[in-house]
Amino acid sequence: MTRIIPVLKTWIKQALDAFGLEIRRRQRRRDSFEGFLTHVKKLGFTPETSIDVGVAHGTFELYTSFPDATHLLIEPIQEFEGVMRHISRKFNKVEYVIAAASNTPGTVEINVHKDLSGSSTLKETSGTHIDGVLRQVPTVKIDDLCHERQLKGPYLIKIDVQGAELNVLDGAQEVLKETELVILEVSLFQFFTNGPQFFDVVSYMKERNFVVYDIFGGHLRPLDGALAQVDIAFAKADGVFRKSREYATIPDKSI
Repeated sequence: MTRIIPVLKTWIKQALDAFGLEIRRRQRRRDSFEGFLTHVKKLGFTPETSIDVGVAHGTFELYTSFPDATHLLIEPIQEFEGVMRHISRKFNKVEYVIAAASNTPGTVEINVHKDLSGSSTLKETSGTHIDGVLRQVPTVKIDDLCHERQLKGPYLIKIDVQGAELNVLDGAQEVLKETELVILEVSLFQFFTNGPQFFDVVSYMKERNFVVYDIFGGHLRPLDGALAQVDIAFAKADGVFRKSREYATIPDKSI
């Protein structure tokens, strides 16, 4: 029986080839950041610098996936400095800054929640009773940090800052020119006052030559089970991930 199977496979392939058909194993959609990073690594992508904005408890799948990259960590909540110290001891070439990434250097008020990772520079649309406690923190621009520290592209940027993602990117316009991937947490509802929604983010990124490449993760809102937020990977429209427009097999140009 074991000898018959290879012959049968060959016969089936020859029959399909005669009709211009082929069988491909169906690929499942990625549902996690780790799965997405595994995918881009298989394609041969390795950033020279990864920028993790909104570190909180750490994005360990990012640091583990690219151990040879320089990892720049930016986090405004002082209580997470211990996490960043741990990351800098565990991985090579890690630099961290305790500040809020923004479009201009200076200071800003941040609403510090009991759940520290939910803190934001924006107000909740649900009302001030869940905004948390105001705290003044310094702000930095990604462009300035990368210039001062002589960090090089290609860059991968991950931003999770509770609604202020586009404000962060406003301060990274030069770095974006050398960036291949931007991973953002995107809301499908306006959970934050003046916070962008899905269509705002896609439009903003398109104006800067980035398009949706993958969607993964996300969670439902407890109110009604509606999809609340997803993680979206944006790739440069004319970058390494968009070289081919083909769906499956690249056709033989000699025919």
